[in-house]
Amino acid sequence: MKDLSVKSLSWLITGLFLYGIAVAMLVRASLGLAPWNTLASGMVELTGISFGLMTNLIGLVVLLVWIPLRQRPGVGTVLNVLLVGTSAEIGLRLIPQPTELMAQVALFVAGLLLLAGATGIYIAPGLGPGPRDGLMTGLHERTGAPVWVCRAGVEITVLAAGWLLGGLVGLGTVAEALLIGPMVHRTLPYFRTLYAGPPPATDIECEPA
Repeated sequence: MKDLSVKSLSWLITGLFLYGIAVAMLVRASLGLAPWNTLASGMVELTGISFGLMTNLIGLVVLLVWIPLRQRPGVGTVLNVLLVGTSAEIGLRLIPQPTELMAQVALFVAGLLLLAGATGIYIAPGLGPGPRDGLMTGLHERTGAPVWVCRAGVEITVLAAGWLLGGLVGLGTVAEALLIGPMVHRTLPYFRTLYAGPPPATDIECEPA
C-alpha cells in the first residue's frame, strides 16, 4: 500500500510543480531542451498549442501506451501528467525571455539545478514513476532489452522527431543529457533521507562504557 499521507502528497505535488517551473526556465533560456521537451516544443510549432498543454497531452499519450505494456500507474504518475505541463505554463508566463547570452546561461544553470532538486523531491515519497520512465521500464520488461537501450532508443527517436518538427535543440540539449543523471544521483538519496526523517529514538539509552 502506497503512503498517501498529507506529507507524501505534499512532497509529490511540490516536486512536480517545481519540476514544471524548471522546465519553463530551460525553455526560456533557449539553449536547447531534453528530448521529450524538444518534442513538445516541436509539436507547439506544428499545432500552435501552448507548451504546457502540449506537455500534458504528450504525457497522457505516453500513459496510454502503458496499457499494452501492462504497466500500472501510481498517484504520482497521474499527477505528473496533470501538473508538470500546467506548472511549466505558469512559469512561462512569469519568467521573462533573457536577451543576453550570460543571462541565458545563468537561467539554464538555475533551471537544471532546480530540475535535479525537483526530481529528488517528487520521487522521494515513492508514489509512482513519471509516464516516460514507466515507458522505459515497460519496454524493458516486455522486450528483455536492457533499460539503457530502451531509454536511448526512445529518447533518440523522440529527439529526432522534435528536431524535425522545429523543436529547440542546442548545446543545452547535450549539457542536460550529460549532467542531469549525475545531478539526480546526488539529489535523490538526499531527499529520500530528508523525507524519511531521523530514525526514531529508542526508549532505553545505553550507558556509556
